[in-house]
Amino acid sequence: MKNARPPKSKQVIGMTDLVDFPDLKLCDVQAKVDTGAYTSALHCKDVQIVKAGMRKKLSFWLVDKTGEPARQFYSDQFSQRMIRNSFGIAELRYVIRTRIVLFGRTIRAEFTLADREQLKNPVLLGRKLLRNRFIVDVSQKNLSYQEKVNSQQSGAACEKTTRLH
Repeated sequence: MKNARPPKSKQVIGMTDLVDFPDLKLCDVQAKVDTGAYTSALHCKDVQIVKAGMRKKLSFWLVDKTGEPARQFYSDQFSQRMIRNSFGIAELRYVIRTRIVLFGRTIRAEFTLADREQLKNPVLLGRKLLRNRFIVDVSQKNLSYQEKVNSQQSGAACEKTTRLH
């Protein structure tokens, strides 16, 4: 008989939460957990390839719904992928890897860049990020954020950052 490792314990996450993106200097971003979506998504505008010398970079603008001006970001690590939207229509989207903080734990994950202007939540957390880490309790919300506030974690990492709501 093989040595079986005990399964990792999974954190309960609610249907929505406020999450941090340290690489993008975003804090307390409203996110919706969506077990129907495979990939996670991040709201942005004007996604395009730009030349930087001999290299190509992905340029995108993160839009703050609280009235702060949009901020431009660049990434040289990106890909493109066909993604089915909530209506079942396939669309080609850019994908970046960035860090997200949930329950004080930093997770490196892929996010498609999408215009979510008409949607309530600028971030969607899909199954790929959730798998083997979280169990979803749809009757709960903001569990990670409540833990952050209770443990006084919000300190320096969130003081001078943009809040995307």
